[in-house]
Amino acid sequence: MAKLTTFEWNENKNILNQKKHNLSFEKAQYAFLDSGRIIAKDIEHSTTEERFYCFGKVEENIITVRFTYRKNKIRIIGAGYWRKGKQIYEKENKI
Repeated sequence: MAKLTTFEWNENKNILNQKKHNLSFEKAQYAFLDSGRIIAKDIEHSTTEERFYCFGKVEENIITVRFTYRKNKIRIIGAGYWRKGKQIYEKENKI
């Protein structure tokens, strides 16, 4: 039986993210379903826990999701339409 991935986030950060980047964390989690998604380690933003980026396509847009793993869940920290993330995605997927 396939194991379902669960997501979590801070709802206040989700609201702020929607105002700043026009993207909800509810929508951002779909980037992980993209078979062409790219997962990369974020070496700049945290010294206390490992953080990562997911570059994935949702609908017709390529989005970047910053996340970490906590208690076997993917915790979304931020998400947006990041030009560099789009470039990485397109280069890796030869678009």
